[in-house]
Amino acid sequence: MLLAGRYTLLDQSGLDELLPAAAERGVSIVLGGVFNSGALAEPRRDSAYDYAAVSQEILVRALRMQVVCENHGISLRAAALHFPFGHPAVHSVLIGSRSADEVHDALRHARTGVPEVVWDQLRTLGLLPDHVPVPGGERVTL
Repeated sequence: MLLAGRYTLLDQSGLDELLPAAAERGVSIVLGGVFNSGALAEPRRDSAYDYAAVSQEILVRALRMQVVCENHGISLRAAALHFPFGHPAVHSVLIGSRSADEVHDALRHARTGVPEVVWDQLRTLGLLPDHVPVPGGERVTL
């Protein structure tokens, strides 16, 4: 089943009902929109979020997440790609690419491990709720 944009670093609303139901029934989820229309790919004032202009609140949250990631030597894009795999129902992610360079960039970030301290710090700073499952420090299998 495809779930688009509802289980990301910025929006975990898919965790309320769909993801637990899928896990209970053995249904694999393919997650689309892991960059939330660009807000998690490159957060800036002209970024999009849910296919509209990013709000100041979302932008500030994404920028704070980016700082945490960069302080630990990874990109926000890497964290955004890895995050969904913390839930057992998530089998794969889809990304939107406009060029071959963006595909190569996504592959590079998917192959980058995300240290567990990143998830811990995002939680400590209130940027990620405590109850949201996160992946370990392993790399995404491509």
